[in-house]
Amino acid sequence: MSRYRNSLIAFLLTILPALAAAQGPRSAGEASLPIEHPVPRLIATIEHRTFDYFWDTTNPANGLAPDHYPGPSFSSIAAVGFALTAYPIGVERDWITRAQAVKRTLATLRFFRNAPEGRATRGVTGFKGFYYHFLDMRTGERWPGIELSSIDTALLMGGVLFDMSYYNRDTPREHEIRKLARELYDRVDWTWMQVDPPLVSMGWTPERGFIKANWQGYDEGMILYVEALGSPTHAVGRDAWSAWAATYPRTWGRYFGREQLGFAPLFGHQYSQSWIDFRGIQDAFMRSKRIDYFINSRRATESQRDYAIANPMGWTGYGRNLWGLTACDGPGDLVEGYGRSQRVFFGYAARGAGIRGTRDDGTVAPTAALGSIAFAPRIVIPMVEAMQAKYGKVIEGRFGYVDAFNPSFPEVGVAPRNGRVVPGVGWVDTERLGIDQGPILLMIENYRSGFVWRVMRRNPYIRRGLQRAGFTGGWLDGHPAAQ
Repeated sequence: MSRYRNSLIAFLLTILPALAAAQGPRSAGEASLPIEHPVPRLIATIEHRTFDYFWDTTNPANGLAPDHYPGPSFSSIAAVGFALTAYPIGVERDWITRAQAVKRTLATLRFFRNAPEGRATRGVTGFKGFYYHFLDMRTGERWPGIELSSIDTALLMGGVLFDMSYYNRDTPREHEIRKLARELYDRVDWTWMQVDPPLVSMGWTPERGFIKANWQGYDEGMILYVEALGSPTHAVGRDAWSAWAATYPRTWGRYFGREQLGFAPLFGHQYSQSWIDFRGIQDAFMRSKRIDYFINSRRATESQRDYAIANPMGWTGYGRNLWGLTACDGPGDLVEGYGRSQRVFFGYAARGAGIRGTRDDGTVAPTAALGSIAFAPRIVIPMVEAMQAKYGKVIEGRFGYVDAFNPSFPEVGVAPRNGRVVPGVGWVDTERLGIDQGPILLMIENYRSGFVWRVMRRNPYIRRGLQRAGFTGGWLDGHPAAQ
């Protein structure tokens, strides 16, 4: 038996180099993923299953990813942006082939390039390069009454720009990906969305015109301004970033012992940083505070954990082994009890705890912690392992974790408006949301290998946008990227 094994090893040592040579060298950015941070099997499994969410639930004919699953759903264009980034992760992890990823990516980009645009209220997908927040999963047309969304278009473009930089082989199909990606990005007329310049409006509808609110102040909109500043065709002025950051001093302060720029729900820290590597680079505000946005988000994550340990509202299970507030599903807009014992539960809401106030009904979202794994792995990984040990049988499955659960929800007396009540656990969601699955997948991979960040650092438009916003230092100035 040992002789056979040795002969087999000798044969493999002879044949494998030849097979590798026959496949040709991997070009820059395609090198095998360096596992810089080994993770427990649970974290690797969650990453794979979350990838499967995007691969298995997306419409392969047009690349539209569902807003939620299971059940009937419209598509979320932000979820499509995460899906476009998921496919190369699947390639690098050997979960799908590069040919499969190319096919799905081309279907997606071709759909958006060819989709009808215009001022009509029906039968269109977008206008001025922006796309409607929600689209019909089959036809790709505007979901009734939904706005043309600037931030969701920016998250879609996060995936588009990532693909532009990742698919760099000299083949007709990858040439087409790069061409389509550039065309889609070039079409976004950021200046048209500046109804109150230099700020960018949150959106527009053909029935009511521009949304009166603008993107200003620290939140998920960082990626929007970086993309708008980096555009080669419709770039906003350099003053857009300073106008966006003008309100920062109002939300800078100390929360649970840590100075930070506040945004209570953790998704505001995660969305932009799922794609853009802010480690070691600073704009004017962060230079004045001698930190960067990555460190700021680590402090926000740690402070949320400490809020759960303090548990000022007395929610069941809160502590170092259960925490995480962000935008997520909930039991429904319900009131339980009377007088001082009254407790209020929310439906879908932006939950959070921070300098700008707290919105908390005892609902925990796994994406809140897992989407922050790159910021604070030493507190995230033990929490996820403890959460899995206690609740895993009811909150984890084929596509990873459900969107949220609430151990404080009463088992009798109040019927949830969605989800289900599980004895001994409380309220448990029955759905997963694409925009909450996305940060889980991208940030686990960024923690493990830095893959998404590494690819996006090569994108010339992201670099230009950061530089026009006043970012300097680190990898932008040619220094080795933080590891």
